[in-house]
Amino acid sequence: MKLYGFGPTRSLRARWALQELDAEFEFVPVNLMAGEHRHPDFLRLNPAGKLPVLVDGDLVLTESAAIVMYLAEKYGAKGLMPAGLAQRAQAYRWSLFAVTELEQPLWRIAKHSFLYPEDKRLPEDIALAKEEFVAMAAVLERHMDGREFIVGNGMSIADCVTAYVLDWGNEHGLIDGFANLKAYMERMYARPRAPQRIAQAMASLQAAG
Repeated sequence: MKLYGFGPTRSLRARWALQELDAEFEFVPVNLMAGEHRHPDFLRLNPAGKLPVLVDGDLVLTESAAIVMYLAEKYGAKGLMPAGLAQRAQAYRWSLFAVTELEQPLWRIAKHSFLYPEDKRLPEDIALAKEEFVAMAAVLERHMDGREFIVGNGMSIADCVTAYVLDWGNEHGLIDGFANLKAYMERMYARPRAPQRIAQAMASLQAAG
């Protein structure tokens, strides 16, 4: 398998699943800063020009949450995908909650902070997005009361997907008021096979550059 990715992006989420599953893979860096994601060779893998991309034989899979789910199914005996239907449903639920309710406000912050051309940035949308993130983080905060993992008694796809998003929110100081989420995130990243934190990955890129 090959994982195409770059530094502090959602590639970390896919990498986390691969490492937790002890799967053999080759990491193929795609330098977003140099525009390598717009090269025809890469666009043949993902016409959207986004990372990560997993290549497993003839399968080419995009979308980091889908990659995590696929890997959990492929290595089903490793336990990253809950065995029971009800717990699988909850794992899907919270994974989708993370990518829709938590991640989308963070994307809006990024777009209006530096991704959009300056004349298209809306500072007021950053403030709204922060409010939306905090409101949805409060839902997860209540869910995590007394829990070590998001679903069941072990790490699942929901944790791979969500812990990264919380670290992203943490970069903006948006989970400071949520003791459960803060403690959960620290526990997840203390795991021996956890990937780099976003700040560490960014620092590694700057040091390499």
